[in-house]
Amino acid sequence: MGPVPLSLLLSLCLALFSASAGSTGEDEYTWPQRKVPLLRSRRTVRLGSSSFSAEQQGGLQSTCGIECQRNLAEPSLVMLENMLSYETLYENGTRTLTTIALHQAADPTHLPTNSSSLRSRRKRAVYGLDTRFTIANKQYSLKYPFSTSVKISTGCSGVLLSPRHVLTAAHCVHNGLDYLKGTRKLSVGILRDQSRRRKGKRGKGGKRRRGKEAREVSGGDEHGEEKKRERKSKGRRNRSRRSAETGPPSFRWTRVRQTQVPKGWFKDVGDGTRADYDYAVLELKRAQKSQHMDLGIIPSVTKLPAGRIHFSGFDDDRPGNLVYRFCSVSEESNELLYQYCDAKPGSSGAGVYVRLKEPGKRKWKRKVIGVFSGHQQVELNGAQQDYNVAVRITPPKFAQICYWVYGDSSQCQTT
Repeated sequence: MGPVPLSLLLSLCLALFSASAGSTGEDEYTWPQRKVPLLRSRRTVRLGSSSFSAEQQGGLQSTCGIECQRNLAEPSLVMLENMLSYETLYENGTRTLTTIALHQAADPTHLPTNSSSLRSRRKRAVYGLDTRFTIANKQYSLKYPFSTSVKISTGCSGVLLSPRHVLTAAHCVHNGLDYLKGTRKLSVGILRDQSRRRKGKRGKGGKRRRGKEAREVSGGDEHGEEKKRERKSKGRRNRSRRSAETGPPSFRWTRVRQTQVPKGWFKDVGDGTRADYDYAVLELKRAQKSQHMDLGIIPSVTKLPAGRIHFSGFDDDRPGNLVYRFCSVSEESNELLYQYCDAKPGSSGAGVYVRLKEPGKRKWKRKVIGVFSGHQQVELNGAQQDYNVAVRITPPKFAQICYWVYGDSSQCQTT
């Protein structure tokens, strides 16, 4: 599917939203207020190599599926603290391991129960008719919420959580054994307006001064020859200017200062491995002016009107363009969201979001409720079922990501 005007997208979404709103109560459109546990750092030690538990397990070869998950005991507080302990990789190559303490909130529902399934990343799937929308025109791709989407130099996507922080998938920077090649020089691409950059380099009257033309202004004697060259290149500049004003924007790349990954993102559970914590946060060296998107927690996506989620990323089969999609969640567990949103390689790490009304206000707000992870085949009642999967943001994950962004999880309470 080719480029689609944002006005058409908004009209379509509004029509679908209105259709489901007619038969549903208003409370279902409001962000729920959840108690979030407080996360505190216990100890930070320097590492010589990665301390991930998967280091001795042989990588992503054996995956704990639904039947395996049903036999797992509910994680204890000690186990949860171990999984939420995290590694930090700095741009100079040094690594640290930070152990954490999780202080439970008064609401006992803040801790997850057993997840019902796990993923094995084999491919990214398009199911039937490709329903993705290419946001090719910068008039739309540079505006919120599309402007929060970023590209990771390892080939994935991500979403801005603050002017300096990007949320992405852990497997975009780590393979379960060690950090991916190039992670030390990791960069994040932010969409920019190329035409503004061009205009900023022009002289009086909007004309660019370069070479002999500049010397002409200062008294050079090659006025005629320079004018001929100017006339020949005028058409090319005009075409280039029109392309910059209407075509896809370019990227402004920013280096990553540090990368943080939960220690339990890839964990051995005896009958296989689980990766319910497939997320990471990248801290940028330079703050961005683009608007970011806040985190949110949804107890059950399938109980929302139409159970619909949205996300945008930089799919490899549409290079240079931002790709948007939305769909309804088919199944969910305590840790994962199963859906048929069409996707291709490059979209992993994109922020999955929904739009709800803020409590006690008329204002609607989009928030990130998950991270797109990729394709999974799961066993259900003896049969293999294909899904595209997202890691959902739970209260403990919310507390950890908030701690990484702000240094204090108490600043991120949802109540």
